[in-house]
Amino acid sequence: MKFNALLATKEDGQVSTQLVAFDEADLHEGDVLVQVDYSTLNYKDSLAMTNASPVIRTFPLIPGIDLAGTVLESGNAGFRQGDRVVLNGYGLSQTHHGGLAQRARVPGEWLVKLPDGISGKDAMAIGTAGYTAMLCVLALEHGGVKPEHGDILVTGANGGVGSIALAILSKLGYRTVASTGRPEHAQYLKDLGAAEIIDRATLAEPRTRPLDAERWAGVVDVAGSHTLANALAQTKYRGVVAAAGLAQGTDLPTSVLPFILRNVTLAGIDSVQAPHAVRAEAWKRLATDLDLGKLASTVEVIGLEKVLDVFPAFLEGKVRGRLVVDVNA
Repeated sequence: MKFNALLATKEDGQVSTQLVAFDEADLHEGDVLVQVDYSTLNYKDSLAMTNASPVIRTFPLIPGIDLAGTVLESGNAGFRQGDRVVLNGYGLSQTHHGGLAQRARVPGEWLVKLPDGISGKDAMAIGTAGYTAMLCVLALEHGGVKPEHGDILVTGANGGVGSIALAILSKLGYRTVASTGRPEHAQYLKDLGAAEIIDRATLAEPRTRPLDAERWAGVVDVAGSHTLANALAQTKYRGVVAAAGLAQGTDLPTSVLPFILRNVTLAGIDSVQAPHAVRAEAWKRLATDLDLGKLASTVEVIGLEKVLDVFPAFLEGKVRGRLVVDVNA
C-alpha cells in the first residue's frame, strides 16, 4: 500500500525534500503500525530538511519528530487496534522514518496513549514543543519553585516551547515575564498569560560579571549562550533554570558562582530520550494544566505540501506559535 509522505534525500552533499507516494513495505521496523492523523513542523525539522545541522543520519528518510494517530496493527501487548497514541522524539527524523507521512511503523515503547480530553489535533498543537514546555514546568516543580516565590522568566516566548510554557505557568498561578525580540506581538504573549514583556536584547549581551541582582524564581530558557548565562546570574537563591534549547548558541559563558553562592539548579531538559513514565506524566499534566482555548490562538494548520514552502521560515525566526500538519489534507 502506498501513502503520501515527505521524503528527504541527499545527493552530492545537498538535501532536498519532496512529497512522494511511499510504500508501506519500506517503512522501518517496529511492532506497531499507526495511521497518522497529524504531525507538526518544528525548528529541528527545519534544521533537518535544510541540512543546516546534521539531524538526519540516514537517507532517504521521512522527517517529522512527532506524530499523533490511531493504532492500525499492534504486536505490542501495551497497544491494540483503535488506541489513540502520540509519539515525540526518539529516533524520528534522525534514524527512523518520522511523522510527516500518513503512516508510521514504530516500536511500541516509543508510544504514549493520549489522555482523554486531548484530540490528535490538540496533541500536535501541543507537539514536541508543548511536551518539552511541560517537562520544563515539571523541572521547576521538582526543584521546589512555587508561584509565591516570584517571577518566572520565559525566553523565546514567541516560539513553540515559550508560548506553551507561558500558557501552562499562568494557569498554574505563576507570574511570568516573556522575553522576545518581537515586541509587536506583546498582546499575543499577554493573551497567553505573560504579565510582563522584556526585550530579548537585555539578556543577549555578553556578561561582565558573574552575578546580578536576584530577579527570577525560575527560568524556562530555549536560547542558551549569553541569554542563559544572564538568566543564571539573575536567578534567586535556590531558583531553578530549565534549559531546553540553543537558539542563540551551544556555549555557556558563565562561572560556577550562581550554583555555589545562590544554590541555583540548572536542569537540562531532554525531550528525545525521556523515560516512558516521564512522558506519560507530562501528557497527563498537559490534559489538566494547559488551557486548550489559549492554545488555539497559537495554531495554524497546514497540509503536507505546504510544509515545503514554510520550513525555511523557522530558521529565519519568522514563525509564531505552532504549525500543525494535517497529513491527510
